[in-house]
Amino acid sequence: QVQLVESGGGWVQPGGSLSLSCAASGSILSINTMGWYRQAPGKQRELVAVIVGASATSYADSVKGRFTVSRDNAKNTVYLQMSGLKVEDTDVYYCNAEVVTFKPRRTGTYWGQGTQVTVSS
Repeated sequence: QVQLVESGGGWVQPGGSLSLSCAASGSILSINTMGWYRQAPGKQRELVAVIVGASATSYADSVKGRFTVSRDNAKNTVYLQMSGLKVEDTDVYYCNAEVVTFKPRRTGTYWGQGTQVTVSS
């Protein structure tokens, strides 16, 4: 099995910055995709930012220019640097990864438990 553990969530004032980390552990052979989703009560989970393959990134229009996703392959970790935070960014943020495992040899999608990001004045 693969575990994804997020850290870095919390409270910040509008306009502030926050950095999230997600570390994957387990029988990992490689990670095809790592990224972040967010979900507010009563809404569907939506893509925030992802890194696909070696370096291709994709961002939601609502966060483009404010958020930066990066990945440390050696540490199996994805980061989300958030700046210029807005009240509407308040959500539970979930780490997501498509992982190739070797015990057993499979490709699967895994989710973190979620970390709360609250932006308020």
